[in-house]
Amino acid sequence: MIRILVADDHPIVRQGLRQTLSEASDMTVAGEAGDEAEIMNQLSKKRYDVILLDISMPGRGGIDVLSQLRSSGINTPVLILSAHPEEQYAVRSIRAGAAGYLTKTCGTEELISAIRRVASGRKYISETLAERLADDVGKDVEKPPHELLSNQEFEVMRRIASGKTASEIAREMSLSVKTISTYRSRILEKMNMKSNAEVMRYCFEKGLIQ
Repeated sequence: MIRILVADDHPIVRQGLRQTLSEASDMTVAGEAGDEAEIMNQLSKKRYDVILLDISMPGRGGIDVLSQLRSSGINTPVLILSAHPEEQYAVRSIRAGAAGYLTKTCGTEELISAIRRVASGRKYISETLAERLADDVGKDVEKPPHELLSNQEFEVMRRIASGKTASEIAREMSLSVKTISTYRSRILEKMNMKSNAEVMRYCFEKGLIQ
């Protein structure tokens, strides 16, 4: 039996996933978590075979949660389930240690197949994501500016592009306004930009925000 920890900050999503996964006779949702603290608490109490993790967790975000798991020595396979298209987070997720990446538009059969695959110790990567990863490591090409950003900077950039203020971003990511301002300065420098408007235009053109 594959024991799954469902980590999503929306109770209705967790309930839906529990119902969906009940269709598979070889897996069970053995626990739920709504934020990073609850994830760590669940993992301290039970053994799980797969963590189904939402990329848009409260605070710093799912990628940082994933990085924290790995730095804490927790090697349970993590399958990212995201509302964001692959081009926004998939490569970063795999780099951070995810075993796979799925969008929430996937069908039940694909989700169950992906869970079985990562539970067996393999990766679940779509053909298009495999091509992106191959391009990332196999070619000496100039990376787009946003690829120069750290995960935290990337998250701040997307929130700036969504029109949020430094105070709003600081509150959402559990950071100080000063820290967000520092990230903003780094983002503008790395991307050779001068204003939030340029960041917004770039993100829209690249499909980094919806």
